[in-house]
Amino acid sequence: MSGQNWAYLLRCADGTFYAGWTNDLDRRLAAHNAGTAAKYTRGRRPVALAWAGCFATRGEAMSKEVALKRLTRAEKQRLADGWPGLPQADALPDLPD
Repeated sequence: MSGQNWAYLLRCADGTFYAGWTNDLDRRLAAHNAGTAAKYTRGRRPVALAWAGCFATRGEAMSKEVALKRLTRAEKQRLADGWPGLPQADALPDLPD
């Protein structure tokens, strides 16, 4: 899934969440699980993709990453569980920019 702009939410092995953005989701997820991506996830492996959204521009993906980071833990959990009424792939309409 390269060449696109993604905002994503990971569920770490210790139950915490990590939000990020990338233009190659598969490569970034592999890097997180290899311990070569973010310092935060290095000690919390393995990580699993809990949610990902594809956006037209890098700026949109980066804005959604910030919005994801502002969610409470309970809201991140709801998103990972399929937030009722919220699509799992393309949009986060209810998140503030």
